[in-house]
Amino acid sequence: MAADDRRTSLVELVQQHGFASLPELVNQLEVSESTVRRDLGALEEMGVVRRTHGGAFYSGPSPNLPHFKQRQEAEWDKKKAIALAANGLIDDGDTVLLDSGSTTYELARLLVGRPLQIVTNSLPVANLFNTDANTDLILIGGYVHARTGAVQGPYANEMLCNLHVRRAILSAAGINDRGIFNTNRMLVETQRGMMAAAEEVILVADSTKFGHQSLAHVCTLDKIQKIVVDSQIDDRWKEKAALDGVDMVIANIVSQETGSPNSATQGSGTRRNMRIDPPQHQ
Repeated sequence: MAADDRRTSLVELVQQHGFASLPELVNQLEVSESTVRRDLGALEEMGVVRRTHGGAFYSGPSPNLPHFKQRQEAEWDKKKAIALAANGLIDDGDTVLLDSGSTTYELARLLVGRPLQIVTNSLPVANLFNTDANTDLILIGGYVHARTGAVQGPYANEMLCNLHVRRAILSAAGINDRGIFNTNRMLVETQRGMMAAAEEVILVADSTKFGHQSLAHVCTLDKIQKIVVDSQIDDRWKEKAALDGVDMVIANIVSQETGSPNSATQGSGTRRNMRIDPPQHQ
């Protein structure tokens, strides 16, 4: 069997149940364990699977939502770097609330297989975890936005009032001196409910979102604790975050040559910097 055909079959086996063990893949594909390990490594770099102890989870494309897919592909290199840096801020055992943003989705891919409790209002994010035995999944109910798969509205907000999470990871359509903005009022109300439910609020947003606003205002910057952004962010926004007492984590963009990012640095209201080495979860 050619390598491309073998890897296609491997992805189908993992996707069928969300997880496949290493012995199962070796038996089904009738190849050596070392070959399967190499194939899994290549597929993990492509973002299709995520290796874990004893096998692999599926972490491939989201459901067929064209608008979501378009948002996901925009500034993908920045989003991938931001997701890797944000992954390093989450501890095993955390209860993590993930909103419906495309950058949040990239982070969710990295969280598959980790021992976490995931709460989300995103159907694409929930789809990543629905067969993950290591993760407890709670899906917020309510009105489903057809273009993005985001659950929002009064039912979602009511459910959030009864939840408590360690960390909420939020996205934004725009950020300026007035604070954080998103694309519709109903979604903004749900995001505010997420903020109220969390001990710590982390904003994940690429540098192209800064200096712009969108339809509805979420909050001022000083209402969040951390911002994770790519290294193309302008120094003016680093200074703004420092003045507002917000830690800014700078994620270096993934190198096209090596396929791996450099370290991320974190600044704060006291202007300190530190190295963040993303943890390995295999």
